[in-house]
Amino acid sequence: MNGNLRVGSLFGIPFYLNISWFFILLLITWDYGQDLLQAFPALGGIAWVWGLLAALLLFASVLAHELGHSLVALRQGIAVNSITLFIFGGLASLGEESKTPAEAFWVAVAGPLVSIVLFGLLTLVQIVSPLSGPLAAVIGLIATINLILALFNLLPGLPLDGGNVLKAIVWKVTGKQYRGVAFASRAGQVLGWLGIGLGFLNLLEISPVGNIWTILIGWFMLQNAGRYAQAASVQEQLSGLTAADAVVPDSPIVSADLSLREFANQHIIGNPHNWRKYFIVNEIGEWIGEVPVDALKAIPTNDWWNITVREIMQPKGAMESVQSSQPLLDVVTLLEQKQLPELVVVQENGSLLGLLEKTSILQLMQRRAEAKVTPIA
Repeated sequence: MNGNLRVGSLFGIPFYLNISWFFILLLITWDYGQDLLQAFPALGGIAWVWGLLAALLLFASVLAHELGHSLVALRQGIAVNSITLFIFGGLASLGEESKTPAEAFWVAVAGPLVSIVLFGLLTLVQIVSPLSGPLAAVIGLIATINLILALFNLLPGLPLDGGNVLKAIVWKVTGKQYRGVAFASRAGQVLGWLGIGLGFLNLLEISPVGNIWTILIGWFMLQNAGRYAQAASVQEQLSGLTAADAVVPDSPIVSADLSLREFANQHIIGNPHNWRKYFIVNEIGEWIGEVPVDALKAIPTNDWWNITVREIMQPKGAMESVQSSQPLLDVVTLLEQKQLPELVVVQENGSLLGLLEKTSILQLMQRRAEAKVTPIA
């Protein structure tokens, strides 16, 4: 899966490790092993074994955080494609968005809540148990990391969990999901620039706050928040539109009762689209079959007036269809999820309205964007 290594699954959710995860695992193992060696010199080389344990427990905490999001999503009927651990933490890949702002809110806060619960439990273990030495130090570290993980992720900007909380709140207030995404993505960009700025100021010894990791995390946030902003822009443009709005003009639809000569004269000769096949409809507009253009080559042109399209029609293929009233945003999601280049649009009475392609959606967006441009007098 995109070069990631699958390492197991839980609740039907596959787990993957990105190659960058191994780098951060080694870095944390080495760094914390040195800290333990300084605190407990008698450990010797065993200090790095404890460092490895701490690193693995850290990522187990990240995994638990992502499982929090995933299990709430599953309860809402949302498929969870995978959980991937990488250099900056973890990522749960959900099959779709939550249907309501409230559901989106609970998916977002579930991860930080798990981290806070882990912080509380580990802190309680420290208080009530007689643990000491490196084990106590590791437990204290993981408890602190879970608290930091929760608080950092609650910062109000995408792609962080706090950004998704902010998105849900704005979505609830405005009634528009894309407005929530746009607002939270802008907040994420601000946080990204802030992290980058603090990191560089620290490198220049101007600010005591920040480091190279602040720069890297800020850059990561900036890049991902920008993608969310682009998605919000697309959602805004498509909001209020239906599948019918993106149907290809002059879609390749032909009546079954036309003669082959009429078919050729009216639909094929001079047609700039150069369709390879046509959808055949009956007298009430229902899709009943298909005719590849190449099928006409097998019939002498002298016979074209005497043969109807119905006579050379082939059974209709297993092509995805949507209702003409279906929101165009849902259609775009369907095209992406199933990797479809096109689908057919059917009206409520069952008649075939036309063909919808990815390019026709892009052309619709372009026409709408051009219509908004005010000419200079």
